[in-house]
Amino acid sequence: MTMSVIFNLAIFIALVYFLYQLQAKYVPFTKRVFAGLGLGVVFGGLLQLFYGAGSDIIATSIDYFDIVGKGYVKLLQMIIIPLVMVSIISAILKLNGGTSVGKISAMSIGVLVITTMIAALVGIAWSLLFGLSAEGLTAGAAEVARGQSLEANLGRIESLSFANMILEFIPANPFQDMTGSRKTSTIAVVIFSIFIGLAATGISAKRPEIYSSFEHFIKVAQAIVMRIVTMVLRLTPYGVLALMTKVISGSNYADIINLANFVFASYGALITMFVIHLLIISLVGLNPIRHLKKIIPVLTFAFTSRSSAATIPLNVRTQEQALGVPSGIANFAASFGATIGQNGCAGIYPAMLAVMIAPTLGINPLDIGFLVPLIAIITISSFGVAGIGGGATFAALIVLSAMDFPVALAGLLISIEPLIDMGRTALNVSGSITAGSVTSKLMGQTNMTVFNDDKSLNLDGEDATA
Repeated sequence: MTMSVIFNLAIFIALVYFLYQLQAKYVPFTKRVFAGLGLGVVFGGLLQLFYGAGSDIIATSIDYFDIVGKGYVKLLQMIIIPLVMVSIISAILKLNGGTSVGKISAMSIGVLVITTMIAALVGIAWSLLFGLSAEGLTAGAAEVARGQSLEANLGRIESLSFANMILEFIPANPFQDMTGSRKTSTIAVVIFSIFIGLAATGISAKRPEIYSSFEHFIKVAQAIVMRIVTMVLRLTPYGVLALMTKVISGSNYADIINLANFVFASYGALITMFVIHLLIISLVGLNPIRHLKKIIPVLTFAFTSRSSAATIPLNVRTQEQALGVPSGIANFAASFGATIGQNGCAGIYPAMLAVMIAPTLGINPLDIGFLVPLIAIITISSFGVAGIGGGATFAALIVLSAMDFPVALAGLLISIEPLIDMGRTALNVSGSITAGSVTSKLMGQTNMTVFNDDKSLNLDGEDATA
């Protein structure tokens, strides 16, 4: 076993070295990300082919691969709070007032909520198209345990009213939120940063010398933070390689085949919603094909990492440097989009589950008396996902509980959860990018020269002020 693990690790190191050589030869960033994705798929598939699903050799090998994969995600998490703080404060100083901040926030959140409502409709449509039903699904030990766990969390869900969910966003202790201790920490830091920015602009006329010093400090801090962001994001191809290897080698293909209908319906809904995002982009006067080409690297990472929050730095950088979105709007949209109105986790997934479960309770899923409340609950509860954490699972818990449906049935899909979650996360991130792009365009702040440039995000050769 030890020799097999060492052999696997040697191959992994060789693949990492190959990606490094691509970087040394200045192969474009997008191509390196796709190279990491492709190598991860092939390597992960070969590991499962040789050792079989659930192999101890694979599990031990992944422990070492995680040094690169999880290590990269942790580095991204490290820079989220500093990036959000300095970018939003800097944006407010440039705006020199709170009116634009209110517009940016309202428009970003509005796009996220509206697209979540549309996503719910898409999820319902695909469930009905495939005739999905929870009837006949069998529960093994893992599914039973998952169902019991969901029921145990039900009390926590029911104790949260919509008002309490909103209160979760307010930073009672901003320094605690800077540690990321709560699921709503990112939004709380955004709110705290807005207060700092508004307070600074408020003293600009009366205390110009203090304001000038603070403004210079923020410029210096932003230059340093953005340099750190560049350094970390250059590691993306290696992180994608490790994360994709883990996903492919650890997947249970027998379970995927057994639940193929739900898998196909889910990805049909996700792809449909991706297309709707592009239609929205075109409606505001942006080229959807160019937009898609430029966001592929960030969607690829979101797909492999299954973390909307960890994708924030790459999301922000892509909006700024590839789509021409101003820093402030990019940070608002990425931060809000990681916690509010997630199209995949809070929109499509709960809608599909509810439609699946309805027939088991004698409810006609085409009944307007069922569909209207379902869409309304999904839309409102999309704010609450961040308040309790857990992504799609807790979004489903909120919706099923509000509809008085048995939440344990959501545990029947645990075996294919990672596969579906990859697509959901990519859609969440696409939704946040759409919110940023639409807000920026409608406010007339999009740098069309940057957007119309055929070049995608390139992190090579940037100086310290990038």
